[in-house]
Amino acid sequence: MDTNGELRDFLRARRARLKPEEVGLVPADQHLGQARSRRVPGLRREEIAQLAGVSVDYYARLEQGRARHVSEPILVAIADTLRLNETERAYFFALATTHTKTESHPSPPPIPRVRPAIHRMLEEFNSPALVLGRGLQILAMNRLARSFLFDIEAVSARDRNLAKWIFLDPEARLRYVDWEGTAADMAAVLRAEAGARPNDRLVSDLVGELAVKSQDFRRMWADHRVSACLNGAMRIQHPDVGTIEVEYEALQVHGAQDQKLILYAAPEGSQSAEALNLLASWTARPHLRESDHSSGNGAAATYPEHHEV
Repeated sequence: MDTNGELRDFLRARRARLKPEEVGLVPADQHLGQARSRRVPGLRREEIAQLAGVSVDYYARLEQGRARHVSEPILVAIADTLRLNETERAYFFALATTHTKTESHPSPPPIPRVRPAIHRMLEEFNSPALVLGRGLQILAMNRLARSFLFDIEAVSARDRNLAKWIFLDPEARLRYVDWEGTAADMAAVLRAEAGARPNDRLVSDLVGELAVKSQDFRRMWADHRVSACLNGAMRIQHPDVGTIEVEYEALQVHGAQDQKLILYAAPEGSQSAEALNLLASWTARPHLRESDHSSGNGAAATYPEHHEV
């Protein structure tokens, strides 16, 4: 990844979203009571430098990737000025310091393996659950998750990736009620990973493949959003049980670097919980689902004509 270019574009995007009045600057674009248009959206370089307490030349060199041995207090001051959240701040620090480090050629990371105990626990959960690795690789899924989202056993090992499914498989656009928001979050998560791992071939190859194959990914990648997406809510339009509203949490798997356990749950007693329970019963005993469908007693395995996207 071109860290200098990423740093430049990220800082430009972040200062473009701020207005002078939001950071306490006197609107300098007022002349005799009449506003003059600014040549750039948001804050200018000199305004960021003023607020962060650094010279304009220094900030310009930092934004262009030409600053060397940047001190942490300066990075903190600029991050505070740009009002970066925790994830954006980590991304900024990684980009700003990458080019000052000695280049190395680490050996490829070992093939990620999910511990047998984690596999057993996944199947014990009465809710969809999966394990994600670097670059949103899907390392494991319980049966309910394979029915809730998609079955990783039906695709090649190379394509067992959440971002690939969301951006490249038309089925994902039908499953996610807010596909646009979900896809934008996935692009933001990948950008955070790319910043933290500029030399990771798996992540960079994935970004390159998505950029080539998906116009939507290219558009969302250009927004320069950075996110961890550790929790949230979403709605799934399931072909058999209808709309399911769930919350999700991402938990670090201790002792397993870069592995996160993703759990989905619906509020107890809700219609969504009932739908998940029904789906779980079918998943545990698939012959019942087949007999229900063949006899005409089950929900039709088709999508409604209109979907919220």
